Amino acid sequence: MQSSQVPLAAAVLATPMGSAAPAHSGQDTPQPMEAANLTGLHDFDFLVGQWQGHHRRLKERLAGSQEWVEFEGTLSMRKLMDGWANVDDNVLKLPGDEYRAVALRAYDSKTGEWAIWWLDGRNPFGELGPPVKGHFENGVGIFYADDTLRGQPIRVRFVWSRITSTSARWEQAFSPDGGMTWETNWTMEFRRVS
Repeated sequence: MQSSQVPLAAAVLATPMGSAAPAHSGQDTPQPMEAANLTGLHDFDFLVGQWQGHHRRLKERLAGSQEWVEFEGTLSMRKLMDGWANVDDNVLKLPGDEYRAVALRAYDSKTGEWAIWWLDGRNPFGELGPPVKGHFENGVGIFYADDTLRGQPIRVRFVWSRITSTSARWEQAFSPDGGMTWETNWTMEFRRVS
């Protein structure tokens, strides 16, 4: 039985020259590149090094809880990709449950924003979830994402503030109503070790 399909080589040869997808030529004049927004590239440089952290975290989030759990931890941050990304190695010493977590950040020179992902060592194969994205302004970094909690949509906010050469504060808040109201559910007060 003979196939009615034309062999690929014959089809390519029979294709009119003008109908093929245009190929980039080394002789073409390159399009001008947009200027990179590097204003925020060094925003997280303050965090490079070793830190001790004091954590306060709500026992239940968006559940009307007033019970806070306090614990200690450490953070070790280093730059990656020549400063275009960085990573924190965190040790969280919850009462009866010490674990590790990673914060990974990457800078986008098109938007001037950082994206931040959180990997919880207790669930290393879980989904990373959407990154919070944002930037620093007047020494305060604010980052947002849309996520879910217990199957319901929420807005997430990270805030970096009170930054000095030896201290910094981070906090996380959730909003169940698209950002109209916020519940702060986790704070970290950092002091530099080295």
